[in-house]
Amino acid sequence: PQIGGKALPLPMNNAYPETPTPENEPVLSYEPGSDERQSVQRRLHELRDQTIEVPAFIGGEPVYPGPASEVVPPHDHQHLLGHVHQSGEDEVEGAIDAALEAKAEWAAMDFSDRAAIFLRAADLISGPYRDTLNAATMLGQGKSIHQAEIDAACELIDFLRFNVHFAEQIYRDQPNDSKGIWNKMQYRPLEGFVLAVTPFNFTAIQGNLPTAPALMGNTVLWKPASRSIYSAFFTYKILEEAGLPPGVINMLPADDGAAVGNPALDSEHFAGLHFTGSVGTFDHLWSRIGDNLDTYRTYPTIVGETGGKDFIVAHPSTDVKQVSTAVVRGAYEYQGQKCSASSRLYMPESIWPDIRNEITSQLDETSVGPPEDFTNFVNAVIDARAFDKIVSYIEHAREADNAEIIYGGDYDDSTGYFIEPTLIRAHEPKEKTMREEIFGPVTTVYVYPDEEYASTLKLVDETSPYGLTGSIFARDRAAIKLASDVLEQAAGNFYINDKPTGAVVGQQPFGGARRSGTNDKAGSAYNLMQWVSPRAIKENFDPATHYGYAWNQPDAADKREEPRTEAGDGAVA
Repeated sequence: PQIGGKALPLPMNNAYPETPTPENEPVLSYEPGSDERQSVQRRLHELRDQTIEVPAFIGGEPVYPGPASEVVPPHDHQHLLGHVHQSGEDEVEGAIDAALEAKAEWAAMDFSDRAAIFLRAADLISGPYRDTLNAATMLGQGKSIHQAEIDAACELIDFLRFNVHFAEQIYRDQPNDSKGIWNKMQYRPLEGFVLAVTPFNFTAIQGNLPTAPALMGNTVLWKPASRSIYSAFFTYKILEEAGLPPGVINMLPADDGAAVGNPALDSEHFAGLHFTGSVGTFDHLWSRIGDNLDTYRTYPTIVGETGGKDFIVAHPSTDVKQVSTAVVRGAYEYQGQKCSASSRLYMPESIWPDIRNEITSQLDETSVGPPEDFTNFVNAVIDARAFDKIVSYIEHAREADNAEIIYGGDYDDSTGYFIEPTLIRAHEPKEKTMREEIFGPVTTVYVYPDEEYASTLKLVDETSPYGLTGSIFARDRAAIKLASDVLEQAAGNFYINDKPTGAVVGQQPFGGARRSGTNDKAGSAYNLMQWVSPRAIKENFDPATHYGYAWNQPDAADKREEPRTEAGDGAVA
């Protein structure tokens, strides 16, 4: 380091600072008349009244490549929020160069200094930028204020703070020593760059996927989902204000994911993929990585979370209002656009009429509309492609012999992409809407005979290729135990008498296996361990000076003279 051209001595780090103990960020209520409600409403109006240009950020510099596409709210697709510039191969190559250039200094930075950047980002989101990130998520991704608050504010803050805590635990985990030997474990960042490909539905996930590897000393190429680029822009600017050095995270917007993904995966310096998105995209990326193995300097790390066909199973002993409320919240909050949404239900015949009445009664109280009106429980789905896909499932159920729509089924895309909360009853347990991920405000119920509870659990396990989330509702403890055992592999996050959505960082590490992903548990040390390559270091304070050991000396009767060996490395003096 220099000041005024004069070299200064390097500081000696002789402290072992402990990072702050994290606590989950409190969720604000936004009740009528509250300060936070009025504040975020003002910010919503301010953002709606301006348009922004979203560039790529490469080496800390904004870059405005190629043509720009429009950013519009899903609930008002005639309104312009901004333009996003499209990255291509040239921008990817520039980002790789910037990531490699920043790598050595970033990896060598004391952990306490890296941690301070992300802790400051958490405080910025908790304080002055809470309204901005929440409002951007409401406008760009169509979330209600509550769904934005638990995501863009609380969960992202929790990721940043708890990841620092988990990283410190990893670094402190050191091997045992022996006499004269000091053993150390170095947790090196991966050799190369990490590609983070993030989804539209959670601002917290799109913030966590690039920052988790970066916290561990990696540099990152970040490809945000085109449908959440509005909040991604503000997320990047917050990280920049928190002190993130240039080139550590390089943001590459593109409507065509392959324009970023293909050149990134073709680079010899590609070292890891952090992904959340569809099964098809993950399969494609994994296949391309496999085809390129001879290109890479090291076998890449692959971490991915894809989708789910998540279940709620009710036992005849369940409480009707509790399970019905779990269905309404678990299936229809954020329009069912959660990989954890409860999109298949198994209800016992004896209490199904009461459950149906309670679900439909609660749905009758809900309204559908834009998120700026806080009374709307359901808002618009993300875009025209999602709208068309979801509608196709509704129309399939309308025409199918083995299914019927028992609530909802209406939709309208004239102003925004609105779909009414829809409940389908399947008369065959493996009907299409019971098997396939819909990702919309649609859930399907299969009503089973009470005496077939045990066989229905096996049906739940066999029907879907996914293994993400699921829940059991029952008062009968034996029924809960049976479900927990039979459904052991069916859900990476399993809930007892609770809806299968809403995992909290530090409380329920999130992820599933089967076709739901690699189950590396976002929001835990398990995930962070994927972004380091451990090196075991052994230092010997008393090295051997002769090859001989006690074991290869002659027996005493055969000795012509007393043997002599040197101590060290297992020898006996």
